[in-house]
Amino acid sequence: MISAISNVFVALLGLAGGLAVGSGLVALLVVLDLVPRLAQVANAYRMSAWFESAVISGSLYWTFADFMNWKLFLPGGALLSATGLIDGMFIGMLAAALTEVLNVLPILAKRMNLSDYMVALVMAMVLGKTLGSLFDWLVFQW
Repeated sequence: MISAISNVFVALLGLAGGLAVGSGLVALLVVLDLVPRLAQVANAYRMSAWFESAVISGSLYWTFADFMNWKLFLPGGALLSATGLIDGMFIGMLAAALTEVLNVLPILAKRMNLSDYMVALVMAMVLGKTLGSLFDWLVFQW
């Protein structure tokens, strides 16, 4: 009986974690306007649906790849170089979008009368990200 309750609890915890991460990803993509920015940079507004489908397909594919423990063996440096170039472009767009979001933070703090606590807000974000990364690397990875 206790093992059944434990299994249900673990399943609910996994579902809640998945919903939180998925919601965070969607919020990140929506807030950062990553797909519209990609369409603007590529001058391909008519292909926005393709970009959105690529994000969804990539998320689903790599979720299954992680769950099924698939391995990706890449032959040679040319394919690896192309993959690195595409990854670098994505990270660059993400960094540029994050810079724009951080420019919103002072405006939001001013409207919420938190201007005096701006340093504390930024430090809380930095420390939270750092501690979360350390916890992931040192606890979950081992």
